[in-house]
Amino acid sequence: MRLVALYAIAAVLALAVQTTLPQLLPVRFLVPNLIVILAVDLGLRHHGAIAAMAAFAMGYATDATSGTRLGLNAFLITVVYLLSYEVSRRLLVTTALVGALVVFVAALVTGLVVAALAGGGTPVAAIGSVAPWVAAQALISAALAPLVFSIVARLGHAIGLPAGAARE
Repeated sequence: MRLVALYAIAAVLALAVQTTLPQLLPVRFLVPNLIVILAVDLGLRHHGAIAAMAAFAMGYATDATSGTRLGLNAFLITVVYLLSYEVSRRLLVTTALVGALVVFVAALVTGLVVAALAGGGTPVAAIGSVAPWVAAQALISAALAPLVFSIVARLGHAIGLPAGAARE
């Protein structure tokens, strides 16, 4: 239950930042994809059905605030969680650098998929026009990921969650 509470509060704060910050910044791509960062952190450090359901809920909450097709972000964030989970299971040590690399790939793929499916017109034209902006946002998200991982880990430790991934 503490895991769900921690990530629910973090997701609400992340969605608040992601929906408010574009109003304040001149360029929208400067806003990192904090939900992807949280999903990667969840996948790298917490395994199990509750963590997967929390990732789905974060994606569904993103759908509710983003205005894209309902279920698209829920699906993508769940896939990001599963990818992160598999990376965590395959590697002996998952560092912040590995997490940042996974965040970069996940933010890039989710941004391109959302652009291709949610944008009007042909998917190839949509991807070609937004690819540089999506790549820049993915890079910003990856650069911010270690800080977010550290904050979530400290808050998790403060409420009694395990520090790392539980190996089966």
